[in-house]
Amino acid sequence: MDFLQLPERIIAESVGMDKKQENSAAVRDRGQTLADFSSIYSKDLLPASGGEDVTRGFLQELLNILLSYISKSSQRGSKILDFHHPHQLKEGLEGFSLDLPDQPETLEQILVDCRDTLKYGVSTGGTISNLYSILVARYHFYPEVKTKGMGRLPQLALFTSEHSHYSVKKSAAVLGLGSDNVVMVKCDERGKMIPAELEACIVTAEKKGLVPFFVNVTAGTTVYGAFDPLNAIADICHKHTLWMHVDAAWGGGLLMSDRHRMKLQGIERAWSVTWNPHKMMGVPLQCSVILVKKRGLLQECNELGAEYLFQTDKPYDVSYDTGDKSIQCGRHVDVFKLWLMWKAKGSEGFGSQVNKCLENAEYLYDQLQRRTDFELVFKSKPEHSNVCFWYIPPSLRDLPPGPDRDTRLHQVAPRIKRRMMEKGSVLIGYQPLGTKVNFFRCVFSNPATQQEDVDFLLDEITRLGHNL
Repeated sequence: MDFLQLPERIIAESVGMDKKQENSAAVRDRGQTLADFSSIYSKDLLPASGGEDVTRGFLQELLNILLSYISKSSQRGSKILDFHHPHQLKEGLEGFSLDLPDQPETLEQILVDCRDTLKYGVSTGGTISNLYSILVARYHFYPEVKTKGMGRLPQLALFTSEHSHYSVKKSAAVLGLGSDNVVMVKCDERGKMIPAELEACIVTAEKKGLVPFFVNVTAGTTVYGAFDPLNAIADICHKHTLWMHVDAAWGGGLLMSDRHRMKLQGIERAWSVTWNPHKMMGVPLQCSVILVKKRGLLQECNELGAEYLFQTDKPYDVSYDTGDKSIQCGRHVDVFKLWLMWKAKGSEGFGSQVNKCLENAEYLYDQLQRRTDFELVFKSKPEHSNVCFWYIPPSLRDLPPGPDRDTRLHQVAPRIKRRMMEKGSVLIGYQPLGTKVNFFRCVFSNPATQQEDVDFLLDEITRLGHNL
């Protein structure tokens, strides 16, 4: 779901409210452009001599293409997806070469390519940050690893919930800690890590000769949207002198909301925190944040002081040269996107955005409770904007609980999803989890979503699946 809500005036200009604009849109739809770029190339753009008018016209045409696409994709009556299977995409390439030419294409062809590419888009709604947290935690306890390597270290153990993001295991593999040394801690029915289970896992790991050093706590799990009990886990980490990291990639945005920030009570006790503004906050990809409590530790962990970049005798305060804190060297200034949106919306605007998404989740939860053709995966109200449920077709409603019903129910969500993709009217994800067979997971991240959109979703699922 897209956060971008253009003012009516801009949308009107993009699709054309007068005859001139209607004709312009028609020309663009035929794959043509208002200006003639058929004999103009990139070398004719600025800084080429006399290239200002050409550059302005080319950028304006790109803007027209994007505005037209945004306007059409924002209309509720339009398809959110025109799905093409891989073999269909391959067939569409017949007569078209993917080889890159020695000679440049014209700007007109570039515009056509841009327009064609948008046809295959989907209207949608911190792995690296978690890796940083493990990296800096390891350095904090064992700074010699930076120069001497893993051979000087004992066999370390990490702990995370069985509902946590897969990036914790991936990071352990990348950093040479080994994914087998990531201990998965049991969760309750709601998907929250059980503190007593964490403590038991720590004790068991120590008995096996492992050295615990890091606990990943999730604030907003991927599937259920659950928040681990931060304060209780912080007590355990303090008791055992373990690094407590909070993965708030999905749930961190709730700190913007006066109504919901209490769900993250205890996050201030974390040693590091991940937050992904490109998720709930709607900042364009990619925008991920890693916060480390101990000042200077990230710099110490990663700096190598390359002399061609990070000289100490520059004619300004070199403390502003923060590039040596990161693993990457050249990278985007991704924080600018967040800063710009924060300036435009303010903290109150972000808070209202979060509140609306969670209101929509609660509305969906209420509707599911009232209907006999749906079942909730768990009965309690959603903590985040994730709502998990099954659609129960008429053929299964009289079946008693058991293996036969589960086997048949497991096939319902994938078959409905296939029909969704073919029709293009709605698109939500599904997955199994633990002992639970395939269920739908609806996640709200677009504050423009209305209750009638939620009603349409449920009615459309019923239409697509009633004969299964």
